[in-house]
Amino acid sequence: YVITGPGLCNIMTPMGQAYSDSVPMLVISSCLNRADLGISRGRLHEMKDQEGAAATVCDWSRTAMDAASAYQLIDRALYELATQRPRPKHIQVPIEVLEAMAPPAPAYTPPQMTHAAPAKEVLEPLLEARKPLFVFGGGTKHCAQAARAAMDSLGAACFMTYAGRGVIRDDHGLNYGANLARPESAQVFAEADLVIAVGTEFSECDLWRDHPGHTCPMVRVDIDPTELADTPAETLIRADSEAFLTALTTLADGQRDGEWNAKHVAEARARWRSETDSERPGIVQICETLARAMPENTMYYSDMTQFAYVAKEVWPMARAGHWHHPFGFGTLGYAMPSAIGGAMARPNLPTVAIAGDYGFQYTLQELGAAVEMKLPLVILLWDNGKLKEIEDSMTRAQIAPNSVIAHNPDFCKLAEAYGAASAHPASLDELQSAALAALDADGPTLIYMTPELIA
Repeated sequence: YVITGPGLCNIMTPMGQAYSDSVPMLVISSCLNRADLGISRGRLHEMKDQEGAAATVCDWSRTAMDAASAYQLIDRALYELATQRPRPKHIQVPIEVLEAMAPPAPAYTPPQMTHAAPAKEVLEPLLEARKPLFVFGGGTKHCAQAARAAMDSLGAACFMTYAGRGVIRDDHGLNYGANLARPESAQVFAEADLVIAVGTEFSECDLWRDHPGHTCPMVRVDIDPTELADTPAETLIRADSEAFLTALTTLADGQRDGEWNAKHVAEARARWRSETDSERPGIVQICETLARAMPENTMYYSDMTQFAYVAKEVWPMARAGHWHHPFGFGTLGYAMPSAIGGAMARPNLPTVAIAGDYGFQYTLQELGAAVEMKLPLVILLWDNGKLKEIEDSMTRAQIAPNSVIAHNPDFCKLAEAYGAASAHPASLDELQSAALAALDADGPTLIYMTPELIA
């Protein structure tokens, strides 16, 4: 719920991120009186076209001209969030309507969804592949068990998008991980005789090239019909991911051995780990140290920072849907407010925010909310004193780095000024201890990390 004008503008960045991430979000804002809409009169919080502005970052934006219309629009939004690809909706209500009377709205009844599986004739040709390769996206987060069963029933290997991490555990021998962006992954796709992409739009931010690299047929499975048209494929299936994967497993009727080699998969992942470490030295070791200490049910919220760019490739995930990152829209400052919301939604369960020195300062004021709510939030702050990713990009483009060096505050003192705890570990062992202690604290703890930690 936000106010007219600046309130709506402030929430448009989260709305844009929610649109990119397929997050179910309903935004209700006030707006100017009906007679003032679209007219410049110097009103408080005036915008020329507030409805249109919101529409640029959400599925749809509508104005409820009376109380009864507001009820109808809310029901429409809830119905669509339950039955379609979840994306944010915006309803604005004129100020003069906010206190208007209306007959009581009928109780909302969520729709009962039935997800039909694809026909047997569509699935049977998939069973003939000897080197099938799955790509599991964020649309499979709710059906990790079905994904694992389908993968094993076909003797398939798999990649996951960043949003799909954890759908298949990292210890599965034929899991290539969230390494689609590694150039060598194109060679793996070229080995496949069938690619089955489930619940993924093949985002630029996952692939970073124009084509995955396969020459074999591709099957695309998605609940969103518009996504099916975006990436060319021989077979397009509009279906719920779980219904498709379950039907495929049932038809396969048992596990089979494909022609993928677990040793080759392990060797490729080891090479890619080394590449990641050489690109941003030292961070891999810190990630692996922290990952060993964190419980499996930890929920992570990361920001646009080099630390997160490394982590989302090498941090092992045992559960799907437990790492949230501003993919796509790329919102700097995402980690803190998102982690606070996540910690409030999952009381007494471990929650970690990962931010860089620049991104943290976009939303550091949210520390006050975390302290007020007494959330045992672990805040991992990576401070390399600069916008290192941008500096590296400038260097690669033969541009003299400019405006990338930060004048940072004392982050530990800053956290303590809000009433949070802080720690500045001097070794990896101290880092582990600080993270575990923060999980048991009665409020947020900022853990300050610099490159000297692994020097």
